Amino acid sequence: MMDRKTRRGRAEMTAAMLISGTIGWFVLMSGQPVAGVVFWRCVFGAATLAALAAMLGLIDLRRLRLRVIVLSVAGGMAIVVNWLLLFAAYPRASISIATMVYNTQPFMLLGLGALFLGERITPAKLFWLSVSFAGMIAIVSAKPAGGFEPANYLAGVGLALAAAFFYAIAAIVTKLLQGTPPLLIALIQVITGAVMLAPFALANPLPQDGTQWMLLIVIGVVHTGVMYILLYGAIQKLPTHVTGALSFIYPIAAIVVERIAFGHALQAVQIAGSAAILLAAAGTNLGWNLRSIPLIRLARKRSAS
Repeated sequence: MMDRKTRRGRAEMTAAMLISGTIGWFVLMSGQPVAGVVFWRCVFGAATLAALAAMLGLIDLRRLRLRVIVLSVAGGMAIVVNWLLLFAAYPRASISIATMVYNTQPFMLLGLGALFLGERITPAKLFWLSVSFAGMIAIVSAKPAGGFEPANYLAGVGLALAAAFFYAIAAIVTKLLQGTPPLLIALIQVITGAVMLAPFALANPLPQDGTQWMLLIVIGVVHTGVMYILLYGAIQKLPTHVTGALSFIYPIAAIVVERIAFGHALQAVQIAGSAAILLAAAGTNLGWNLRSIPLIRLARKRSAS
């Protein structure tokens, strides 16, 4: 029977992924340049995370050794570039396709982990990498739907891939900060982002109406501050395989939101490619080998009976 801690963790992870799945709509509806959106996300996110960190007593100068600061700033630079690229991909390739391509990040992390952390790449991981690559080929070869220009579509796919790469870099850096409270790392990262982007964002006109400000505040407070709190709370309560499984709520939510808000529907080839990427990411995150793939396992049971 599921205990209260696990139920709460599942609820937190589900809420975090549902929130993540709606961010594309808020980004596009804000009507702001990408640099401005990310800047205000960092500003309002930093305020939310700083308030929580102060409440939990995590703002302790003794924790802020030079190594922690340097690595957190480096990770912050990578995560901010990741946001810039992903948000730029939304209007070019659609929220759904950008989000699906972005889910190749486990394979970016796989390569970087092998290169910098000496992690072993198993035959099963190579198989899932091949499945993900096939999904990418399907998406790239598909004819864009919903009025997207082919050149912009391919540019959007490329931007989403680059975003996944920079996310993987941020994840590798975060792995080197084991023992440091995650909220403190996130706080340093968003402060880094605000400082990085201030010259670019403040050089442009500020948002002109209350609706734009409200959308930016929601992106910063809810999609950054609240989402981080829920995500880290869930990670502390759940086994890794459960957090990995629940993470796939995010791309599904993004597809549903885009379908309802903009009427964009994926073509058959895009659906097949997206499904291949999600399946491969699930196999990598959950540690499936060829014998443990659900469909193969079911077929073997049937043949044995």
